Amino acid sequence: MKRRMKKHEDTSTLLDLADQVVFQGERATGATNLLQCVWTYNRAIDMDGLRRFHEHLLRGRLSRHVERSPLPFGRHRWVAPNDAPAIEVAPARPREELGAWLREQTAIELDYEHGPAWHLAVLPFTDGGTGLSLIISHGLADGVGLSTGIADAASGRDDSITWPAAGSRRRWRAVRQDARQTARDMPAVGRAIVTGTRMARRARREALTAASVSAPIAAPNEQIELPAATVFVDMDEWDAVARALGGTPNSLLAGIAAKFAQRAGRVTADEGLATLAVPINERVDGDTRANAVGNADVTVDPKRVTTDLREVRAAVKEALIRVQESPDERFALLPIVPFLPKRVIKKLVTVAAGGTTAVCSSNLGDVAAATNRPDGTEADSFSMRSLYPRVTRGTMDRAGGLLGMLSGRVNGQVFVSVLAYDPAHPSTIAQLQEAIFGTLAEFSLTATVQWDSQLDEIATEIAA
Repeated sequence: MKRRMKKHEDTSTLLDLADQVVFQGERATGATNLLQCVWTYNRAIDMDGLRRFHEHLLRGRLSRHVERSPLPFGRHRWVAPNDAPAIEVAPARPREELGAWLREQTAIELDYEHGPAWHLAVLPFTDGGTGLSLIISHGLADGVGLSTGIADAASGRDDSITWPAAGSRRRWRAVRQDARQTARDMPAVGRAIVTGTRMARRARREALTAASVSAPIAAPNEQIELPAATVFVDMDEWDAVARALGGTPNSLLAGIAAKFAQRAGRVTADEGLATLAVPINERVDGDTRANAVGNADVTVDPKRVTTDLREVRAAVKEALIRVQESPDERFALLPIVPFLPKRVIKKLVTVAAGGTTAVCSSNLGDVAAATNRPDGTEADSFSMRSLYPRVTRGTMDRAGGLLGMLSGRVNGQVFVSVLAYDPAHPSTIAQLQEAIFGTLAEFSLTATVQWDSQLDEIATEIAA
C-alpha cells in the first residue's frame, strides 16, 4: 500500500529550481538531454522477470510528469503520469548491430510533460544473447536518481509518494497557490538579479580581451548526431592503476578526463590546463528532486596525470571543500530563470555549461548491484551514457562544443561513456572510440567493448 501525501499543495510537488531550469532550457533550445542505460546478456532475457521490473518502473520514482503553472512566470509541479509506456521487443539482430539499434532508440521522442517520459526496449541477438535499453530525459532524473530508481524497480520497491493527478487543482486555486509561491521566491529573485548583473559585467570584460572572433554558423538549425562511445575496464585493474599513481578511483577518472581534454584540444591556450566540471551528488533520503547535484570546477594539468595522480587527488579534494564554503554563484541565478523569455534562456547555454572549454567528469561510483538485475538475474554488462539526440549545429557551436565523461562501477567492471563534439573538427564514432582506447592505454589500462567487432579490432591494434 502506498503512503499518500497529506495534501497536494505540499512543497514536495513543486519542481526544484534546478529542475525548472532544465525543463525550460529544453523547451527553449529543443535539445533534450537523454540518459540511456544499456544492459547486455549472453543469453536470452527472462521476459517474466523483465515484465515485473517494468511494472515496478510504472509505479516507481521515475513515473511522474511535469504540469506547468497557469502563471507565465510560475513554478511548475510534479503530477502523476496519465500513460503507461509498454515494453518494446524488437526483431532479432546480430550482436554487432547493437550500437546502431541503441542510436535508433534515442530517436524516440520523449516528453515528461505529456508522455511518454521513458522507454524500455529489448533486442534479441541472433546468437542467443540479448540487449536492453532504457532511455529517459535527464530532466526526470540525474544519474544517481536513475540508477536508484532502476535498483528500486528491480528489487520490487515502488515510490512511497502518490503524486496528484494532472489538472487536479482548479485554475483559481492553482493561480493563487503559484502567486503565493512567486512572492516567497522574490527575495531570491532580487539576489539573482544582482549576481547576474555582476556576472554579465565580468563576461563583457572577458569578451573584450578575448582574441577569438565569432564566425557565422553554417546551417545553425541542422540537427546533428554527437559521437558517443562506451568502453569497459576491469575494476581490479582500474583500482590497481589508481593506487600505483597515488590516486583514488575517482581521481583516476579525473586524470583520464583531463588527458582526453588535452588530446581533444579543450585546454587553456597559455598553460595547457584542463577545467573539469565535476557533478557532486547532493541527494538525501526522501529527496523529490530530479537533479540533486552541485558542481565543482577542478583545474588539472594533464601533462603529469599518467605518471602521478597526487596533484589531481589534492585538486579534487580542494574543489569539494571550496564548494562547501563558497557555493557556485551560477546556482544563485536559478530563481530568475522562470521570468526569462526563451530567447534569453537559449543564450545561457554556455554559462550553464561552465565555459567553452569545460569538460564534464561525472562519476556515479559504486552502482547498486540490483541495477544490474532488470530481469531478476545478473546482466553481463551495464552502462549509462548521456546523449543529445536532437541538438542543432547552432546550439553546439554557440556552446563551443561539448566533451563529457560518465563512469560507474558495477559487476566487476568500470564503464566509461564519452560524448564529444568539436565544431571545428567533427569526428566519427570510430574516431572517438579510438581516442578513448588511446587515452586509457596511456594509463596502462586495457579497454574492451561489449559489441561491435570493428571497434574491438581498434582496441586490439592500440593495445599491441
